[in-house]
Amino acid sequence: MFKKLICLTLMLFSGVTFANVIIPEVSEGHLDVKKNFSSKHVESRFLNIWLPPGYSNTRKYDVLYMHDGRMLFDAKTTWNKQEWQVDEVAAKLIQSGKVKPFIVVGIPNAVENRHSEYFPQKVFESLAKQKQANLYELERYPGQKLFYSKVYSDNYARFVVEEVIPFIENNYSVNKGFEHRYIAGSSMGGLISWYTLLQYPNEFAGAICMSTHWPGIFTYDKQVFTTFKQYISDNIGKLTTQKVYFDYGDGTLDSMYPDLQKQIDNVFMQHGYPASLWQSQYFPGATHTEVDWAKRLQIPLEFMFRANAQAL
Repeated sequence: MFKKLICLTLMLFSGVTFANVIIPEVSEGHLDVKKNFSSKHVESRFLNIWLPPGYSNTRKYDVLYMHDGRMLFDAKTTWNKQEWQVDEVAAKLIQSGKVKPFIVVGIPNAVENRHSEYFPQKVFESLAKQKQANLYELERYPGQKLFYSKVYSDNYARFVVEEVIPFIENNYSVNKGFEHRYIAGSSMGGLISWYTLLQYPNEFAGAICMSTHWPGIFTYDKQVFTTFKQYISDNIGKLTTQKVYFDYGDGTLDSMYPDLQKQIDNVFMQHGYPASLWQSQYFPGATHTEVDWAKRLQIPLEFMFRANAQAL
């Protein structure tokens, strides 16, 4: 039954294409949509740029860059009719003064190439060649490869850092500098969030990794997970003041995560990463859905943006 659920989810999701630029509606703030944002590194796509209520060019805002950008704002436009409720949650926190004002840049995934774009490339390439070949043979469902192309997440990270960030900082009233930028995602988006932070520690102040898909594929593979864990252990020394947030549930796909996340937590503890700079939270009963991520989104947002918060 569980495998059937994964299969159905992936089949439905594969029906979304870059051509389907359906403009979401937001309940709070304003949404700018940048269509046909071109790139030298990845396939061109649109950007959903959320501006909080009261956005003004006379003040500066921090920025949250979020993966899976179609899923953030409007359930009417998403493949599964769920959303993160980013506009509602962020606006409430900003208006209450609990967090610093920030904007959100929603970056849509590459649909059938999502796995190839979000799977940490240096981790993948450190696996033995035969293991890589075996992974490339895996299928989402019969006749559809899990990895639609070669893994290219390094190019995706370059796209975010070298193209999306400069565009935002040149066209919106935002604070510049790594201490004002954050990156976030769930599931495979959680993988690419911590990976991008470790690739570019001088570009981001923190990473939000919700329901991180530590298996990397849709069955547990000890070799894949051990390689993730070793990569983090080998590179955590690049981090100094950056914040890292992990969380997980135990329902549906999240049922694969509790033991794996605890092993990642041990890496942070063994390296003595300051407790004030990272969190790992467990939500019993929470499932692998936008509905459940929305319910707890305020927690990582407060963790990242709470310093010196002022109400609008």
